[in-house]
Formats: sequence, C-alpha cells, structure tokens
Amino acid sequence: MARTNWLVVAAVAVCAAAVGPRTGSAQTDPLRLAEEAYRKDDFKTAVAQAKLAAAADPKRVEPRVLLGLACGQTRDQAGAVEAFTAVLALEPKNVFALDRRGDARLKSGQFADAVADFDAVLALKPELAPEHWRRGIALYYSGKYADGVAQFETHKKANPEDVENAAWHYLCNAKVVGPAKARAQLIAVTRDPRVPMAEVQKLYAGQLKPADVLAAADKLKADTDAGKEARFYANLYVGLYYESAGDPAKRTEHLTAAVEKFKIGHYMWDVANAHLTALKATAKPPAK
Repeated sequence: MARTNWLVVAAVAVCAAAVGPRTGSAQTDPLRLAEEAYRKDDFKTAVAQAKLAAAADPKRVEPRVLLGLACGQTRDQAGAVEAFTAVLALEPKNVFALDRRGDARLKSGQFADAVADFDAVLALKPELAPEHWRRGIALYYSGKYADGVAQFETHKKANPEDVENAAWHYLCNAKVVGPAKARAQLIAVTRDPRVPMAEVQKLYAGQLKPADVLAAADKLKADTDAGKEARFYANLYVGLYYESAGDPAKRTEHLTAAVEKFKIGHYMWDVANAHLTALKATAKPPAK
C-alpha cells in the first residue's frame, strides 16, 4: 500500500525525543544512545538502550515511544504493543502511540484490537481518515467488510492510483455484494507503475488469470530486490484473490509462498504473515 504521513510522524517522534533535558553525557545517556542507534538503523541497540532509558525514568514518554518504534523495526510486535501501551498509560490521548500500537496489533493478528486503536485515532483526529488504509485492512480481517469498503472508498480520495487500495476494496466488497458485483464496482486505477500491479488490477477486474500476474512478476530478475518484491506482491494478491473465489487451498499455497519464499521489509509482508499465521492456527490437523 502507499506510504502515509505516519512515516513522517515516526521520524518526527524520534527527533522529538532529543529535545528534552538530559542527564549524563552523550556517551552514557541511554536515551541519546538509543536515538543515535535508531538513526543508524541499529535497532537492537536502540531497543536495549531505550529500555534502560525507560527504566531510569518511569514518567517519561520519549524512551517508550522510541522503544516501541525500535521493537517494530525488529518485528518484535509484542514488545511494540507493550511499549506503546506504556506510553498510553502516561498519555491516554497520544494519537501516535495509538496508531503505532494498532499497527503492531494488526501485524500480530490481533485484528479487533487493531481496529479499536485505529478507531480511537480517528475519533481524536478524524481528518486522518482518508489516509488510513491500514484500518481498512484490519476491518477486513475483523470481518467488518462493509466498514472496510467505506474505508477504502475514502482512501481513494487520498490515493486514487493505488491498485492495492482497489484490491482491498474488492476483497471487502466481495464479502458484502458477491464477487460479480464487486468486480463491476472495482475502483479504476490506470497509473500504478509497480510490477505487477497492472496485472493485479486486471485480475480483480476479471480480465486476466492468476498465472498472468505471476508471469509478470517473473519477468524481473529473481535475485534483485525489485524481483523479490514483485514476486511477493504477485503471490499475496493472487492468494487473496483465491480467498475471495472460495479456494482455500490455492489461497494458502500463494500466501505461504509470499511469506516464506519472498520475505521483504515492507508493511504488507507483516500483514501477509499475520494472515498466514492465523490460517495455520485454525487449520485442522491431517487425518491419520
């Protein structure tokens, strides 16, 4: 999905942590060390130092924000939830902490809790609704499909040329009105340049087959970041397409490929991983 202003907010939050008063030198102050490590993408060190800073000052928000961000970067979603919950204990209306805890909960498969956090964000900042595609995904996985349709319709205003938005709108709408009507109501997108998004759009419009999407991704070299990313997205959206078509075996086959063969550093990998983890948790053991 498209990047949102929240990524800018994240950077601002890290920088904001540097503003307050400090105790100790730059070489010994754990919060400064955590900030420096985070900026250098040394997230494990950032986690360790932020924990020290949080323990040293139980009433300070900044080290807990930084800890939550660093945990998120290491894909320790439970640690991120804990850190942002600690922020909210100090500042219950901290919109950033609510939003980031929602992300961690979504990536952990705690879909209803993620929706609750995202709803709390929009209650405090309703002007953020058009950007909040992540809420739409949480709504899909929570079974609130009509609300998901509305969220992705709203996101269209902020990002009209995003095939992923059209796909998730279709996935929610197919649960509400059925695949045929959802296909007829598919959001039109013509200028998403990412491979294989043009083919994904045509797949969901009923103009191509899943194999066409996979073939488009395979045209990029497999040993490149672009090739790996294209294969991830191809398998993700083919898998989701099969889910909407009522083919659980094909859905799981392609979600498994997306998560286990083509791991990338993007948000949507975490979403796919949460989906696959939930499927595995509910799968029946093979008959003896």
